[in-house]
Amino acid sequence: MARFVLRSPSFAEGEAIPVMHSCDGEDLSPALAWEGAPAGTQAFALIVDDPDARGFVHWVAYDIPGARAGELPQGVAPAALPQGRTDFGRSGYGGPCPPSGTHHYRFTLFALSGKLLATGSPSAADVRRAMGGLVLGETTLTGTYTRKR
Repeated sequence: MARFVLRSPSFAEGEAIPVMHSCDGEDLSPALAWEGAPAGTQAFALIVDDPDARGFVHWVAYDIPGARAGELPQGVAPAALPQGRTDFGRSGYGGPCPPSGTHHYRFTLFALSGKLLATGSPSAADVRRAMGGLVLGETTLTGTYTRKR
């Protein structure tokens, strides 16, 4: 059985996230690809946070169509799939923008047994609550970012 893994062509596990995916660049979400999702996966949810900033949320996406393998292109627009509210106070991707030092960014993809069918612009906490009992598996990709001043 394949292991559930999340990858990006932009950066490998533990490596630096390119400037184009940060507030210092174009602030485009990186392309992501996954494989090996558990059998029965009907949808996915994605939460990107910064554990070095008390879990500051940079991206919330949910009800991503399910398959054992899938991908999101670079620069996903807010209208392209259901997206929740980040800690920047808006929907859509908000890239790394640490005030100082090197921060870590966790891209956590959850495989779900059904859609969340959330409405409005749910927060990451709302999405986590809605996922209760639906999570079949999860995988994480972590990148780092340091602002050049």
